[in-house]
Amino acid sequence: MRAARFLVPLAIFAVLAWFLMKGLERDPREIPSPLIGKPAPAFSLPLTHDLQRTWSPQALRGQVWLLNVWGSWCAACQVEHPLFNDLARSGTVPIVGLAWKDMPENSIAWLARLGNPYAVVVSDVPGQVGIDYGVYGAPETFLVDKDGVIRFKHVGPVTRELLQTTLLPMVRQLQGS
Repeated sequence: MRAARFLVPLAIFAVLAWFLMKGLERDPREIPSPLIGKPAPAFSLPLTHDLQRTWSPQALRGQVWLLNVWGSWCAACQVEHPLFNDLARSGTVPIVGLAWKDMPENSIAWLARLGNPYAVVVSDVPGQVGIDYGVYGAPETFLVDKDGVIRFKHVGPVTRELLQTTLLPMVRQLQGS
């Protein structure tokens, strides 16, 4: 009878330890998105460089493109930014910058200092579009196909390895080349 008293807590501990170990095996950057395979949320936001004009993803219908969520306040965004500058120079895929929860004047100064790889930069000061896209924090990058469907999401800074082994092959496949 005494042994049974210890077996129940031991069994509970073993089950909890197993779940903890399984959780530690997961990559925190691989946050599943319910938007993969679904149409990208529609929006119309002011251009960061001209707040009187707006832009909508409908403008890129028929093209494969990247949406990069960033902010001038985001240290990790500075890590990936040189890769986006290189990617923009290659002309492989248009990159849309979503300046998330950032004042336009700060975004403009940041881009002037670090270079502007974006085909267009829109300003999401209140962060509503970020919420619609399920953004957890900057940076996050989405790959959108020709039909406006989200095909890939990456949380955290894009690395050269991710760009070469995952993003660019997906871009080429979606472009049909």
